[in-house]
Order: sequence, then structure tokens, then C-alpha cells
Amino acid sequence: MGLLAMWVWKLWLLLLAALLHRGGFVVVVHGFYLPGSYPHRYQPGDALVVKVNSLTSIDTEIPFGYYSLPFCRPPGGIRDSAENLGELLMGDRIESSPYRFRMATNESDVLLCATPPLSPADASLLRRRIDEMYQVNLILDNLPAIRYSHRDGYLLHWTGFPVGVRVQDAYYVFNHLRFRLLVHRYEDAANAAAPGFMVVGFEVVPCSAQLDPEAAKKVEMYGKYPARIQCDPTTVGMTVKENQPLVFSYEVEFVESDIRWPSRWDAYLKMEGAKVHWFSILNSLMVIGFLAGIVLVILLRTVRRDLTRYEELDKEAQAQLNEELSGWKLVVGDVFRAPDHPSLLCIMVGDGVQILGMAVVTILFAALGFMSPASRGTLISGMIFFYLVLGILAGYVSVRLWKTIRVGDHSGWVPISWQVACFFPGISFLILTTLNFLLWGSGSTGAIPISLFVILLLLWFCISVPLTLAGGFLGAKAPHLEYPVRTNQIPREVPPQKYPSWLLVLGAGTLPFGTLFIELFFIMSSIWMGRVYYVFGFLLIVLVLLVLVCAEVSLVLTYMHLCVEDWRWWWKSFFASGSVAIYIFLYAINYLVFDLKSLSGPVSATLYLGYSLFMVLAIMLATGTVGFLSSFWFVHYLFSSVKLD
Repeated sequence: MGLLAMWVWKLWLLLLAALLHRGGFVVVVHGFYLPGSYPHRYQPGDALVVKVNSLTSIDTEIPFGYYSLPFCRPPGGIRDSAENLGELLMGDRIESSPYRFRMATNESDVLLCATPPLSPADASLLRRRIDEMYQVNLILDNLPAIRYSHRDGYLLHWTGFPVGVRVQDAYYVFNHLRFRLLVHRYEDAANAAAPGFMVVGFEVVPCSAQLDPEAAKKVEMYGKYPARIQCDPTTVGMTVKENQPLVFSYEVEFVESDIRWPSRWDAYLKMEGAKVHWFSILNSLMVIGFLAGIVLVILLRTVRRDLTRYEELDKEAQAQLNEELSGWKLVVGDVFRAPDHPSLLCIMVGDGVQILGMAVVTILFAALGFMSPASRGTLISGMIFFYLVLGILAGYVSVRLWKTIRVGDHSGWVPISWQVACFFPGISFLILTTLNFLLWGSGSTGAIPISLFVILLLLWFCISVPLTLAGGFLGAKAPHLEYPVRTNQIPREVPPQKYPSWLLVLGAGTLPFGTLFIELFFIMSSIWMGRVYYVFGFLLIVLVLLVLVCAEVSLVLTYMHLCVEDWRWWWKSFFASGSVAIYIFLYAINYLVFDLKSLSGPVSATLYLGYSLFMVLAIMLATGTVGFLSSFWFVHYLFSSVKLD
């Protein structure tokens, strides 16, 4: 048994070290750089490495490998770049490319390759990818290739460029790329005569040029094409036809820029309608904060007036008042009666604490710049890491709540801890595995490989489960919260209500939804429209405001139920704030219908709805936990403030 424990401990340390390494966390003795922020300095003539990422499309949301299409391949073979856990889960597959640059060396009419004649299958696949609006994504010095276009007088920017274009019934591939590299000159203090450069911009203009395959056969790779290649984005030339080869070429121009290295991501982080974005969020924060303040003030004044009036009476008057009073004071003997399915409530609260803690810590680190867009995948890696570590908090809260409901009896804490460790991860694993089979069937790079499945299972059962059990052990040893009043043996009959109480509970989710629906649009656009999300400071404010509103809404609903002598507040307080997930899911469907009109195929729609279901489940657990814990504190405070016999 001791040997088994030792090996489990070693495996836990190895997995944690692997996650930290693959997540991009590097410890340095003399100093540190934020992930993705290390500057690379090049001397004139130094080689610049261009990489390719997965082909992506907002039309299907299914990524595919770059070399799944008949593109030119690097002469040394395809090499995979080191990817962290987050990149793999996001479907990124970064590989070497045939494009070869030299710092500060302009080149033109560079022949890349002439492919073999297209087979019917390759030609059909290429046409299909063009119809599905797939984008080619290139990376240089950790910068994605950016493309500019003019529309209605506005300058728009896009990451990547289309595979090709369809003009009437003909398909054309973008086979010639005009690269424009922005570089910032820096002076080397040790050798002022040999200045170096840092890459601060990576722009691309795709063109479809008619190149002669016979002429290309006479030129080696990276040789100069015999004729001048005209790159005109408004014309097309290289058609996609069966039994005909494709010829690829490129040109590169280096331009010195005043943009400094820390500001090189500004071009990617510019969002259209930024003023509307900021104003809408600020307006939402102010309105919701004002409404929440009014609700809180009214509630405090009402409760305080009741308590003050009651405490001013003498004992005889209190006894007489107890017989005449109605409302929340009449349920004193039932308000702490154990709810239905108490173990399930403890499990959901424990998972909610874990999810909420993960969200707060991750967004806080992202707002501080530790998970910048420059470091792909660190946001997902950080979320997984913090979720695993916070398993100890989930176990502690769930078991201590279980012990409190059972009035000090902690028996059964081990099954509770196990179920906390398996409830949300198990449902998530089922959803993601089902979606993964769809991606496997499509041959997408978004499919999680078997090796990564094994790693995730090991992280789950070798880190999350032990930490949750450890938290449960601490919760079992901790003292339970004592109720301020006694519970009667016979439950009090709940009087008939004028309206369905659950209808009010479900409607309560509209107020928390109002705090985040504007921000939700930008988050959805970032996930499904390929935009970069970076306003984590505002997201942190919205999250804090959401927590406050969820607490207040649940607290108000609990007080209203107690006032009508309904003592069954436990589950209703959970779903009063947790019902916001229903409106988020409805919003996701609305976004699918009206904003993702081009989303094609049942597989794409199933993936979208599956990921949306996973998201709203996590939100329901987190917001419901906030509502329940705030209501529990309120009820405990309310009945401990007045002495009722």
C-alpha cells in the first residue's frame, strides 16, 4: 500500500510539472517574462521561421490541418511545433511551412513549388473548402498573419486569408502571397555599427496569379520565376481544375516601423465599434448596479424594521406577538429542515464553488496580463490548472455543508467527495466525448487525440480526485455551522400560494442576465467569429457585478418565500440565480440563428449546441452556488437576530 501511494505521489508531481511546462509557466531565477512576451532580436540575414496553423472557418467551426489540402510542403519534411495543452484542446495544430525569409532581405517572384496534377478528390476537396470559406493561418515570430480590406469606407482587419475564391462557376486558389513585414530597428549597445531588428507586424495580401506550370518546372524551389508576377487582389488567375497542377509563389518586403515591440499586438486587438463596446458595458454596469443597490436597500430596511419592532417589545408582548404574527417568523421551526436530495445539493454547491473560483482566478490573471493573446492556449491551460487545484475547496465546502445539514454527523463524506469530483467533470467528459466523435468522423484537427484523452483522465483521477478527497477530509474535521433555532419534528404545512413559486424563481434569472448579455456578445464573437478577446479587466468587473446581483436576487426571492410561509427555500435559492443559465442558452440559440447564419451542416450546429450546453451547465452551477450561499447566510443571520421560542 505504501509503495502504491509513493507511485501515485510521483505521478501527481510529474503530471503537475507537465501541465505547468505545457501551459507555458516557466520559473526563472534572475527574472521572468510574461507568457508570450519574450522579444526576439534578429540581425540582417537571420532566418525567420514561418509556421502554419489549422485551417479555420466561421462557416463550419471545424478546423482541419493545413496539409490536408494540396499545398507546398517544406523541403525538410513537416515538423510539428511544441503545443501546450490549451492549444491542443482548441484544435490548433502548428506545423512548419515552406515559406523562408531572411531578415531585412526583400525578395520578389520567389517560386515555392508546382504541385502534382490535382486528382479528382483533391480538386473536389479544394472546391469544398473554398465554398466553406476556410482561412489559411500563418504565424511568424508568434504573430498571426493579418490581412486588411476596405469596406464601406472602413478599414477592416482579418487574421489569415481565404484558401481561394469562387467567381460564378469557377474556383480560384490564392497561390501568390505578398508579405509585408514591419520591423523595428534597435541599436545594439555592444556593437552600434550592427543594428538589429524586431518583428512588429506580419501582413499578407493574397492573390490569384496565373503561373505557367511548364515554366515552374524549370525553376528550383526558392528560385526566381522567369516572369514578373503581378499581385492584384482584384483579379483572379489560378483555377482549380482536375489533372492540372497548382503553382505557388510569394514575395516579401521589409518595412521599418516606429511601432515598438510591446505595442505590436495593438493591430490585432482593435475591435470595430470600440466606443459602442465600452459605452454599452459601462451603461449596463451602472444600470444594474443602481437596481441592485435599490433592491438591497429596500430589503435591509424591511428586515431591520421588523427586527427593531420585535426587539422593542417585552417578553410578554413578544409571546403575544408570536401568536399573531405571520410570515417568516412562523416558519422558525422548519426553516432549517433538511431539503430534498441534500447530497445532490451539496455536490452541486461544491462543484459551483470550484468553477466560480477557477473563473475568478483565471480572469484575474488574464486581466493582469499573464494570459495574453500572444501566448496561445495559456488561458485554457490556466483554467484547467486552477480547476484542478481548487478541487480541495470544492471538497471542503460540500462536505462541511453536508455535515451542517446532518447537524454534525459527517458520516458519508467520502461518497460526497467522490461525487463532487466526478459530477461536473463526468457530465463534461460525456458531452465533450460525444462531440469529439463527431470531430473524429470529420477528420478535424479539433478532435482530441487518444494520448490527450489519457492525459486528461490522469489529471482528473490523479490530481483532481485526490485533492477533492483531501478537501472533504478537512471539511469532515471542521465544525459544522450550528442552526440558531430548533427544527420541529413535524413539518409545517405550506399554505397554498397565489402564484407558482417556481415561475418566480425562473423569472429571477433575467436580472443577472442583464448584467452580462452585452459582454456575452463579445465573448461569443471571440469564440465563434475568430476575433481576439482581450478586455479581461471589464470581464472581471462584470463577473464581480454578476456575483453581487445573483446574491441579491436569490436573497430577495428567499425572503419573499419565507414571508408567504414557504420554508422550502434551499433549492429555490439555488435556482433563483442559477436560472440565468436558461437565458444564456436561449441567447446562444438566438446567436446561432441570427449571427451565425452561415453555419452549415448538422455537425457544426451540433458542435455549437454541445459546447453551449457545456458552458451554461458551468454557469448554472457557479451562479446557483452564489445564490444558495448568500441565502444560507441571510437566513442564518435573520433567525439568529431574533429570539423565537
